[in-house]
Amino acid sequence: MKKLLFSLAAVMLMTACGNKEKQLQERAAELCKYIPDHELLQQSKNYMTEDFYNILDTMFNHLPQHEAMDHEWLYYFVTGNGGTIADYTVVGVEQTDDTHAVATISVRQKWEDGSFDETTDVEEHKLYMEKVGDVWLMCDFDGHKSDCINYIAINRGEQAVRQAISDYLVKEIGSQYAQGELCIPTLMIVAEEDCETEIAFVWGDFWIFWYNVSGDTLKCVSGGNHSGRMTISELAYPQYYVSAFWQTEDGAGNDKSAHEIFGKHYDVYQNMHSNEEVREAVRKEQLQEYVKSHNLAVRYYQDFGWPAVEL
Repeated sequence: MKKLLFSLAAVMLMTACGNKEKQLQERAAELCKYIPDHELLQQSKNYMTEDFYNILDTMFNHLPQHEAMDHEWLYYFVTGNGGTIADYTVVGVEQTDDTHAVATISVRQKWEDGSFDETTDVEEHKLYMEKVGDVWLMCDFDGHKSDCINYIAINRGEQAVRQAISDYLVKEIGSQYAQGELCIPTLMIVAEEDCETEIAFVWGDFWIFWYNVSGDTLKCVSGGNHSGRMTISELAYPQYYVSAFWQTEDGAGNDKSAHEIFGKHYDVYQNMHSNEEVREAVRKEQLQEYVKSHNLAVRYYQDFGWPAVEL
């Protein structure tokens, strides 16, 4: 009789474990629908831990968009950039403790019509789950959480440096021009290097533009170029300021001074400085960011004597 009771208990335990694993697999399959793929679905918030969602929300929605192409792999976790759709299969789930589990997922790519892309291999990924209250939520995917945290920290440091440069150009250089309503510089960073005595040296092709707002158009009042090397110093983390600016000379001495200032970065600088298409593309992109961040009802910008350019 005792043996029979023991056997029944063992069967019940195995059944309970089996049901638990099945429930975890079903939940993992549901969470797969919310793995970011070029965009973060708003409803993902209900299927992710709060900290993981907030990190991804910062990545996708609160960083300058022009930075995305430099680290685009962070914006597609599975499908890549080939126009296919990920098809997920949960291979298994291992519960590591009472509130954490790791699901192994195989992924194949399929086209929008539902057919599979036979040229791609089946990939294996890890989906990390955390139990919050009574609900299992996605808390990481392939270690991207730490990747995103690191990238956000680097980006915020870069933006603090950019802000210091912009503030300097507006206050110290912009005051020398015919002024309008808004002074919006264009920053074309050539190179950055750490400095032993200060935070960094930043070489760049910097431009100053003053604008008046006329209806839905930024009309340029004045502008000019100021290329050179800036020394970035720390005021109080994370605030920086420009403590020195070594500029190229105007006129006949321009190229010689540019060689002296930019040194090994001269070719990159010259290619950037001499390419008007690149400069205007950067200018447009940074104006778009300015208009968005300042909630301006502006759709165009216009230089005197030239057609308006749509933002």
